[in-house]
Amino acid sequence: MALDAVVGEIRDKGIRESEAIKSEAKAEVDAILAEAQEKVIAIKTAAEEEANRQQGYIMAQEVAAANLSVKRETLNAQKDVLDEVYNRVVADIAALPDEFHRKAIRELCKAAAKELGEGVYYCNERDVRAVEDALSSLKTLSGFSLAGTKDITGGIIAESADGALQLDYSYSTYVSEVWESGLKDASDILFG
Repeated sequence: MALDAVVGEIRDKGIRESEAIKSEAKAEVDAILAEAQEKVIAIKTAAEEEANRQQGYIMAQEVAAANLSVKRETLNAQKDVLDEVYNRVVADIAALPDEFHRKAIRELCKAAAKELGEGVYYCNERDVRAVEDALSSLKTLSGFSLAGTKDITGGIIAESADGALQLDYSYSTYVSEVWESGLKDASDILFG
């Protein structure tokens, strides 16, 4: 299961990056808090009564700003890691052996034929031969033809004969559906 190893590697990398960001964020919070303390001392020296009243307000404001900044940076870093994971998954699927793609294309063509009855298929350049093989070897696909290629990572796009209905059975659509349904779980695994 090479995909599990890749996911594990990416998860470990994400955890390391998250820890580094948290460490940097703590140092930044400490620096901001130190700067806020200096402001408090200056105000207190200038006007003792005003400083006593303002101290709590300034500290709360600076801490809130620092926390917001840290949270924004952490979320941006997490988004970058998740984007990297998504792109690696798409690339790893595209890099699977030709036999995988041939079988997948065959099954996707059969599924589209059940839905549409007849029509045309589009695929990427790499999968043209797989679609042609499926069309020539499966009688259930006799109402279909290969209409051309599209810029997709893999899979097919099927269109009904009248062009009224299009089924997107591309790999990226499947990955996006799985990604959307599992994004919270993936985020929890990567970032706790």
